[in-house]
Amino acid sequence: MIKPYQFPLQGIRGTVYMKISNISFPDKPLFLAPMEDVTDPAFRLLCKKFGADMVYTEFISADALIRSVKRTEQKLTIHDEERPVAIQLYGREADAMSEAARIAEEANPEIIDLNFGCPVKKVAGKGAGAGLLRDIPKMLEITAAVVKAVNKPVTVKTRLGWDEDNKIIVDLAEKLQDCGIAALAIHGRTRSQMYKGDADWTLIGEVKNNQRMHIPIIGNGDVTTPERAAECFDRYGVDAVMVGRASIGKPWIFAEMKQYLLTGEKLNPMSFEEQKNILKQQVLDAVNWLDERKGILHSRRHLAATPLFKGIPNFRDTRIAMLRTETLNELFDIIDGIHFS
Repeated sequence: MIKPYQFPLQGIRGTVYMKISNISFPDKPLFLAPMEDVTDPAFRLLCKKFGADMVYTEFISADALIRSVKRTEQKLTIHDEERPVAIQLYGREADAMSEAARIAEEANPEIIDLNFGCPVKKVAGKGAGAGLLRDIPKMLEITAAVVKAVNKPVTVKTRLGWDEDNKIIVDLAEKLQDCGIAALAIHGRTRSQMYKGDADWTLIGEVKNNQRMHIPIIGNGDVTTPERAAECFDRYGVDAVMVGRASIGKPWIFAEMKQYLLTGEKLNPMSFEEQKNILKQQVLDAVNWLDERKGILHSRRHLAATPLFKGIPNFRDTRIAMLRTETLNELFDIIDGIHFS
């Protein structure tokens, strides 16, 4: 039996700080970044309860959506409790992206987001995601076409550029704005960096401080602590901060950051048992969304990445067993038997 957890900071939203189109956000908003095989409805809802001000779906292939691939259509699932939510699309052709955007719009998200930042070879290597950083005219063509195709606000998420010698984001941001997007999220790395090295926020700040920019700028990359989130707002002036990998296996990071941003004080730490119960709830929600086997498989990345179990002596065998089990009862028995002493 999972003990119900009382989520902190519910109802504490602050004053309106900025808008994306007609969507209002509180002071210093925190967004959950779109992540493949991570930001499913169960995880998004948990992050929302812990203070995330907007969440994004996993990225959705425009081509697969047009072909009515069942697994892809399933990613359009949105629950009212997680709003506002953005559906993120990726593709390499304007016609396909426009048609996919119209299909996604029928799911009634608040925002349609365009992925021009995914660096993995199977996406970028085929000219989609960050691959479009090597074909800016095509990127702008896609953006303008999608803006024209739908009534929902359209936003973009991208990177600084293709590589160290082509950090084009300051100029690119203006061009994307001219296409009619409602906001721009920037990951502070180039495509060639993938997720290595440190995120460079200086160019994100330069985009934000460009007097020709009038849309909200969302910063992303290496935001792993409450102190870093506050620094990104204060030093670079961004309108929102997007949290990605630091939330995997730790959805309560939003509560920690929100508490610090609103009060300047740290959130009282949860007990080890409370944190285990949150992870169990996430697994249970994933099972209810999919089925027992698929839900457990989908949750393994969170269980493998969670910082909760780091530092436990001789944990390797327990971790392997936890990641191999395919039944909910066995998995929960393993988790219940983990103690930090």
